[in-house]
Amino acid sequence: MVPEVKLKKTFKFNLMSKQTRRKFSSEFKAKVALEAVKGQYTLAELSTKFDVSPVVISKWKGEFLENMSSVFDKGQSRKTDDDPVMDGLYAEIGKLKVENDFLKKSCKKLGI
Repeated sequence: MVPEVKLKKTFKFNLMSKQTRRKFSSEFKAKVALEAVKGQYTLAELSTKFDVSPVVISKWKGEFLENMSSVFDKGQSRKTDDDPVMDGLYAEIGKLKVENDFLKKSCKKLGI
């Protein structure tokens, strides 16, 4: 019987090529975070198993634990960051603040 040999990954860096970031689905992140919370495997083992950095796994675990209690909130609506109406309103507030600050400075310079 021939012993199994594990080969290390080799990385070739080309300064001219642009590396793209990998995007993970919410389901995948939840799966990895749940494995991390269970504590059956170390971060290094999970990192190897799922091919994700231990730092990223720790981040996902923290977010998972932070938002876990919202699963049991029945009456309250969940916070959504994808609300286009709110995004538009925040943009308008930002514009108005800049305009207001500009007018205050202009009036101060003119002595009004």
